Amino acid sequence: MAAMQTPFYLIDKPALRRNMEQVARLRRASGAKALLALKCFATWSVFDLMRDCMDGTTSSSLFELRLGHEEFGKETHAYSVAWADHEIDEAVGYADKIIFNSLSQLDRFGDKAAGIARGLRLNPRFSTSGFDLADPARPFSRLGEWDMSRLDAAMDRISGVMIHYNCENRDFDLFDSQLTRIETEFGDILKRLDWVSLGGGIHFTGEGYPLDRLADRLKAFQDRWGVQAYLEPGEASITGAATLEVSVLDIIDNGRRIAVVDSSTEAHMLDLLIYRETAKLPRAGDHEYQIAGKTCLAGDIFGDARFAQPLAVGDRISIADAAGYTMVKKNWFNGVAMPAIAIREDDGTIRTVRSFPYEDYKSSLS
Repeated sequence: MAAMQTPFYLIDKPALRRNMEQVARLRRASGAKALLALKCFATWSVFDLMRDCMDGTTSSSLFELRLGHEEFGKETHAYSVAWADHEIDEAVGYADKIIFNSLSQLDRFGDKAAGIARGLRLNPRFSTSGFDLADPARPFSRLGEWDMSRLDAAMDRISGVMIHYNCENRDFDLFDSQLTRIETEFGDILKRLDWVSLGGGIHFTGEGYPLDRLADRLKAFQDRWGVQAYLEPGEASITGAATLEVSVLDIIDNGRRIAVVDSSTEAHMLDLLIYRETAKLPRAGDHEYQIAGKTCLAGDIFGDARFAQPLAVGDRISIADAAGYTMVKKNWFNGVAMPAIAIREDDGTIRTVRSFPYEDYKSSLS
């Protein structure tokens, strides 16, 4: 790895396999199905590993839908906040199930999707999100229907619903109580369905999560309502399975020590900026540095780190948990070199599966 040019995302197959084993265990114990949420992670070079442990993919756009159909296979769920006229026929051709965000979209396109399973997004009007930006149940949310009369008007045309309300929820008891609330408020709807997707955001591959309790709760939910439950793990599928490998380009001391690296939050880990979060950096040692990106954005800062030895130009730094919402959001801000994508195999060897030369930057513009 020392010979590889940074920056690059490094996917660790053994770590990814551990997550997949947890997904497979939950599927076996609960009877629920698991679909990879492509909005979080869509690096299809490792779909061969994930495919054996998951039931398919779920998407948020036509392009994600097509990628899941072509590269993952198995069951393919199609969702979009709003389908366009020029998209709907192609979308139906790739999908096993299509989930409409609103009753008006179902009214408009339902007949075109009559040959596949149709569903509707249900908004329970609560969520576990701590960020207004990401809260699907925020006031006046456009994400899904909640009015019982509008839901009832769809029942003769749908076989299932999708309910996305968990966001990085590590608390099983909170999941349990909120699912009970859904059962209480929407039981009349649930008992008339064939399937229910509970969305993503359940952090069940995290250390110490009570997986057996989750499996029992999902099984009880399915038995009570006579439905097939789906989960849509994104972050849970790839937590701890990748790093962003960067190199130190300069050391600046202007009252504090700053290490400038050959990467960027805005271009390569955009969610750090969006949610004002700090990257998962080394924290052991007496030598503290702020790790900053190389773009002209003043706030292009990964966060503070600590090292056992002073940093020097050329040193490598690994930024942990760099799979979710990174590769799918990377961009060409400032024309900074886009990280390559590499995979560490089970035997420890590392291979580069994709690089992004100048020609890719040029061709993304006109």
